[in-house]
Amino acid sequence: MIAISQRPMGRTSGMISFASTLYLCPVLDLLLAEIPERWQAEIRLGLQEALVNAAKHGNKLDPSKTVSVRFSVVEGQYWWVISDEGVGFSPPCDCRCDPEEFLPHDESESGRGMCILHQIFDQVHWNNQGTELRLCKQVKNRFRNPLIR
Repeated sequence: MIAISQRPMGRTSGMISFASTLYLCPVLDLLLAEIPERWQAEIRLGLQEALVNAAKHGNKLDPSKTVSVRFSVVEGQYWWVISDEGVGFSPPCDCRCDPEEFLPHDESESGRGMCILHQIFDQVHWNNQGTELRLCKQVKNRFRNPLIR
């Protein structure tokens, strides 16, 4: 089940929460509704990684736990705050480090999502408990093109 606090279309802020699942298409569609089309593929990939991490690693896919996403648009910046009900983790670093350090060094894919988040979003911050992730993307007046077209 998906709960929406405000209708996303035409709003500058709102909240969506859903039971822990990896079926994220409807959630991503709602979160991307107001994003300029040329940035949607890139941001979709980043949000999908963040939501999968919250549902799978944070909530252990426990359907009794929810993932919540608060979103807002402030002066051309798109913000998402993703929260889970898990025990948290120790965030590896802040966004000033080299995102390539998150690339997996072995055959596992552990760390791939962290690298993707740092490549796509302009700001990536976790709370101290590691249960809340703040993401920001500025899409207007950008000097670079989207990574994915």
